[in-house]
Amino acid sequence: MGFSARAHKKGLRAGAAVVASAVAVAATVWGVAVLAEPGGAAADRQVPGAHGAGEGDRGRAPRAIPEGIAHASEDGADAVNITIDDGPDPRWTPRVLDVLARHGAKAVFCMVGPQAEAHPDLVRAVVAAGHRLCDHTMDHDTAMDRKPVPYQERQILDAKRLIEAAAGGAEVAYYRAPGGAFTPDSRRIAAAHGMRPLGWNVDTKDFEKPGVAAIVDAFERGTRNGPTVLLHDGGGNRSQTVEALDRVLDRLEEQGRPTGFPVRTAPGAP
Repeated sequence: MGFSARAHKKGLRAGAAVVASAVAVAATVWGVAVLAEPGGAAADRQVPGAHGAGEGDRGRAPRAIPEGIAHASEDGADAVNITIDDGPDPRWTPRVLDVLARHGAKAVFCMVGPQAEAHPDLVRAVVAAGHRLCDHTMDHDTAMDRKPVPYQERQILDAKRLIEAAAGGAEVAYYRAPGGAFTPDSRRIAAAHGMRPLGWNVDTKDFEKPGVAAIVDAFERGTRNGPTVLLHDGGGNRSQTVEALDRVLDRLEEQGRPTGFPVRTAPGAP
């Protein structure tokens, strides 16, 4: 190889080294800029479940919540899901909690946002007793399914915020539409914010005050066909509900049937 060829080859190697060095420096400077800049790519990247989530993701569960309406129990085919709607109520919620505690039973309390805001002590008592919370909207509008999507969203998410605040940040695990007035949009909104849409199999009609025996009969007949029972601690005098709940929990104990919580995630979900 001649002198001119060797010189040319050395020049190419030197040029490549300079380019590589410049690229490395540029990459380092870009990386520092990304880390330092609040709006940079690294700042935007979120890890599911991380505390650094953005405002739009705050309060959302890291696991996938299905949009389908839940009825089954997490606690097996024999379990019964007790769900209590329309509270909290300063007279009746403590009495319901006492009955549940006496029997060691679980329940889901579906709360109306302003009621939760007015009675945070009761919301926290529900959480402290190991029960779960459910969003039952702001105004209990049973015609929600005929209202615009932005209205549905406000009803759901405003109530969720009030319930969470009253509970000291405890999770709101479910969403129940007033009167069962679910829509595909309301189910999507709830699931996107970590709340499983929650239905029922047994409507005891306790809100009509039909008598303790009638509530107990509806409970027992209905739970042959599905596990999730609808009762109320708000919206009026619930003395019949309290007594009926005590009786049916006695009978469940005699039958060896546990109480449980409704499913939240799809089978096999993390």
